[in-house]
Amino acid sequence: MATGSSWKMCSLLWAGKREGCRSCSSPCGLNGNDIQPINTPRLQTHHHNALYLVVAVVMIVMTFIIALQPLYLSEILGLAYKNAGFVNSNIQVISEVLDLLLVGYLGYLSDRIGRVSLLVYGFLFTGVMALVSPFDKEIAAFLGLSALLVFYVTRVLMSLGTTLIWPQVVTLTGDYSSPSEPSKLVINVGFMMAFGVSLVYAVFMQIPNYIDLKYVMVLIAVIAFSGAWLSKNLLVEAGIPHAGEQESPLHIIVDLIKKEKRISLSLMAAFTSRNDMVVVGLFLMTWFIYFSDLVPGMTHVQAASQGGIVIGFMGAVVLLSIPLWGRAIESFGTVSVIAVALLLTGFGFSSLGLILNPLSWWILGPLAFVGVGQAGCLLASQILVLQQAPKEIRGTVLGIFNTVGCIGVIFFLQIGGFLFDWIGPTAPFTLVGIANLLTFGYSLWVMKNQKDSEQVRLQSEVFDEIEA
Repeated sequence: MATGSSWKMCSLLWAGKREGCRSCSSPCGLNGNDIQPINTPRLQTHHHNALYLVVAVVMIVMTFIIALQPLYLSEILGLAYKNAGFVNSNIQVISEVLDLLLVGYLGYLSDRIGRVSLLVYGFLFTGVMALVSPFDKEIAAFLGLSALLVFYVTRVLMSLGTTLIWPQVVTLTGDYSSPSEPSKLVINVGFMMAFGVSLVYAVFMQIPNYIDLKYVMVLIAVIAFSGAWLSKNLLVEAGIPHAGEQESPLHIIVDLIKKEKRISLSLMAAFTSRNDMVVVGLFLMTWFIYFSDLVPGMTHVQAASQGGIVIGFMGAVVLLSIPLWGRAIESFGTVSVIAVALLLTGFGFSSLGLILNPLSWWILGPLAFVGVGQAGCLLASQILVLQQAPKEIRGTVLGIFNTVGCIGVIFFLQIGGFLFDWIGPTAPFTLVGIANLLTFGYSLWVMKNQKDSEQVRLQSEVFDEIEA
């Protein structure tokens, strides 16, 4: 999976100078006769377990914020249905624009000051803003502003905290991975991500049935502060952050993208697939909440509860499919898995566009396809990037990967919000389905190109042997 043996060897040697070797208890630098010890902690099982726990907490915080947003806007701020699609998507789009502006630099910054410190600050900032958010009306009355405007500000600032969080756990996954089994930890982390998402919709979204919605918002702060404590006390840096001046890695990344079509495919998959859970969580929950106005006796809170169960079902499908995708990646490779996953995701989203009643059980079929496809696409694309990224600039490479994902989220949320209001609540899902199917077509071309390149390489080796 390398772009060239010499380039790969240089990358490994450079990483060895910085990181040392994890196979012994005394890491050393590879610097000729001048062997110097490097103070990097030796990763143990409890460090991996701590990462799994923190990843689950990260997903709970991020997903809980998105899942509660439509219900909070309708119940607390009284947002009407005619503007629901635009306002919900617009808030998320502004948040994603902030992510887009910062995520690339944060990846670069994490290579210099470390992942854990950024993770702790992100949790703390998110928790503080989550404590402020339930008092939007009071703050608006005091300042003489619209309560919706104040919610925009607090929600976007909350997203600033999650922007610090998300890239760090992804990069730590690469840092903690074993060189001999690079995909194993990614698969386990992917499972915990799906577990955190499923827990929010299946369990936490049932809480508004029993306690006031403002107290549920405070619960987000409690979970975020817990995440900060866990990160500070249980996680360690797997490498030595390097400060000082360094030649820009951008030209390396550009060359990598130009030469390696698989990287291009992973970026396209990030563009079309990273938005999947956001689109489902935001638009499907909004659809459930406002569709309940047509059902006698059903409240918005009850509709949100049922929507949480349905989306929780999708999360359970993701959980069950992740181990299967892991085996498929080992057997057939990342490109083949991405292609199949994109096909399943595209079919699932397109099928959602045919559903008329979200409260019917027919909706579970399309969501099952979306869940299975999403799991495979996110796992395979992330593993591919981690395999190709040199360790010394891994944070920067993943920053670009996340930036492309942010652009995709912005695009599909903004266009989807307009389509939700103008055409109907199923239109955003149809849009995402078409995009995934188009990317599936590109993946077939990459597979053919990869096969042709492999045949050329084998023929070249045969000719070299004959000449020898």
